[in-house]
Order: sequence, then C-alpha cells, then structure tokens
Amino acid sequence: MAQLSSDAFAFGDALLRLEAAHRLIAERVAPLPATQEITLAEADGRVLAAPLIAAIDLPPFANSAVDGYAARFDDLAADGPTELPVSGRAAAGRPLEGEARAGAALRIFTGAATPAGLDVVFMQEDVEIAGDRVRLPHGLSRFSNLRPAGEDIARGEIAIAAGRRLTPQDAALAAALGADRLTVRARPRVGVFSTGDELAEPGAPLSPGAIYDANRFALAALVARAGGAPVDLGRLPDDRAAIRAGLREASARCDLLVTSGGVSTGEEDHVRAALEAEGALAFWRVAIKPGRPVAMGVIAGCPLIGLPGNPAAVFVTFAQIARPVIAALSGEAWRAPRALPVIADFAYAKKAGRREYVRASLVVDAGRALARKFEREGAGVVTSLTRTDGLVELAEETTRVAPGETVGFIPWAMLA
Repeated sequence: MAQLSSDAFAFGDALLRLEAAHRLIAERVAPLPATQEITLAEADGRVLAAPLIAAIDLPPFANSAVDGYAARFDDLAADGPTELPVSGRAAAGRPLEGEARAGAALRIFTGAATPAGLDVVFMQEDVEIAGDRVRLPHGLSRFSNLRPAGEDIARGEIAIAAGRRLTPQDAALAAALGADRLTVRARPRVGVFSTGDELAEPGAPLSPGAIYDANRFALAALVARAGGAPVDLGRLPDDRAAIRAGLREASARCDLLVTSGGVSTGEEDHVRAALEAEGALAFWRVAIKPGRPVAMGVIAGCPLIGLPGNPAAVFVTFAQIARPVIAALSGEAWRAPRALPVIADFAYAKKAGRREYVRASLVVDAGRALARKFEREGAGVVTSLTRTDGLVELAEETTRVAPGETVGFIPWAMLA
C-alpha cells in the first residue's frame, strides 16, 4: 500500500501549472513494492518490474530472408551470371544435414538456417533453372537477403526495460526470446467514489432533480486502462462528516482514492474540506480548462485525487493528474502524451496563463488533417466525449486560434 507522509507535497494554494503538477507527482509518489510473476498470457497492460535480458540471440541463427538459392559469394563470377549445381535443400525447421558443398548452390526457403559459408541468397524469381543447375544473376552483394544471428537483439542485451507498460508487441518479443514468465509490479488498488445528493444508480428510477451517476463508471474503466485495479466505493452524499468517514475508511484498504465532484467552492462542495480535515492538501487548483478545481492530497498515507464533477473535466483531469499518479504507483516510466500537429478548422479565444483542451473531431480535406471543434463547449456535455476524436491542446501563452493555424491534437486513444 502507498504510504505518503502528510507533507509529501506541501506545495501551497497557488494555481499550479500542469508541468509542475507532473514533476511533483514524479518526485513524491513512489512505486508500490510488491511484485508478482505472471505468464505471457497475463502480460498485456502490466508494468515490468525487472528488465528482460535476452537469453539467446534473436534470431538465434543466420537464416534466409527469402525463398531462393543460397551460395558462397566467393563462388560467383565477378563480371556476369554464375551457373552452379544445386546440392541440397533447407527449409524452416528442417535445416541442411551436414555441410554445404563448395562450388554449389543450396535450395533454401524463408526462415531456414543458412549453413556456414553460404553468404548470399538469390530470390527464386531472379534465377533461371536448368535441370539440376541454377543460373544466378550478377549484381548482388555479400550477405544479401540474409538475416544474421542476433540481428534483432544480441544475447545479454536488455530486450524490455523495467518500467515499461507491456503491450502485445512486448509479449511477442518475450516469447521469441523463449521467456514464458515475467516479473511485474502489483496493480495499485484505486478506490473510486462519486459525490452528490443528486446522483442515482443507472437502472433505478430517477427522482425529481436527480441524474444518473456517469462519472464512477467512466473512472473505473479509466483506472483499469491505466493499469490499476478499480475498487467501486459507490456514492457519497453532500455531507462533510459522511465524506470524511468514507475517505478515512477507504484509505485503509486502497493505494489511491479518486473522487468526482465536490472540490469547487460551493456550499455543498465538501471533498476538499474533508481531505484537509482528515489528512493534508497538496494542491487544489491546476491551470487547465476544463478541470481547474482538481485537488490532490494524502489521507493516512494514501494519496487522494479529487476531480471535478463535469464529465469532460473528469476525463481531462484524470488523464493529466490521476493517470501519472497511477503510473508512479505502478513503477511505469510514464510521459505526458505528445500532441500531433493538425490544422485548426475553427476560431477560438482563451485566457493566457492556463492550458486549455478543446474537444474536436478530425476531418481530412484535400489531404490535410483538420481539427473541427465540437459545437458545444460545456464540460457537462457527455456527447462531447463520444462524438469527437480527441483534444486540441492550447498552451498557456496562447490567447487566440484562427482557422488554418497549426495546433496540437491528442487522440482519445493516447489519453485512455
């Protein structure tokens, strides 16, 4: 379980720039110590705790990259085609028995081990066959169409670094090296609360003034995608004592708590006050939009992140604050997503001093990728998340965007 001191952050109440929040998280949140050994079938999305060292060369032997005929380069004529007898055959998994004959070509197939001494392979479509002889064209250099042993990774090299969040490609690499088990970090247990008297459980009838709780289900899915183990802690009422008790109890059994709602300055916003009463507040306001009122602190050694209540703000602040915290607890070598350059298909004005994220769709026009802003800007518009492709990121110093300007775009897939 994460154990942070109550002054682990001690930043103050100033409006915090996003990079400063990321530095603070990276410096103060340590990986959970627990590790476990898993099979390759369980590896996707886990964070590697110890580097995978190549136990063999990859490929483990020199082999042919094509179907064709292998020969000794020194047997080839220097100024024209070469005709050689064909002696032997090698296929993938069925290597040539014995040594290759000098002055002869070998029929060989893709992936087949290349016998010692044969150092050039001709593609079968480039040669001429006459009985048991083959005519090899002039022009290939030594080692053409050959894959040497260790071309991909040499024995003893680091194949996958510790801290990497494993992908299907990593599973393929580990398997190719003969590894059937990997040591990974434990998944952090992330407790997810929603707060608000207005919230109802999906599937239940709505009472007057009530809305269904959408954030809790989105957050649980986001936690799982980030490599955490979500713990559904249900809903908390707009009652300071109840919120304090709920957070206190949950902090004893989770590695991280994530709440939505109740962190602004309204009379019914109690999460920040409960956090300060039960533990310590690290920061409260971050210079981003949507999502400025996002809180982070510590309760009994357990970090807590209080996200805003509006769905779009929840998604942005989770991606920018909760995601790096889960990465830090997981020992993951996380880095902030990098925006891709696209052309703005909209005009926009913003205040200096804060980073803004504009929900947008990508369209292609005359071969150019254009970002088209969603027609409604409200952070409570759930369809602004489902009918767009990602976020246009506008830097703190930007105050205006005109159509045709280059802007940075982050696809949803890079954020969740």
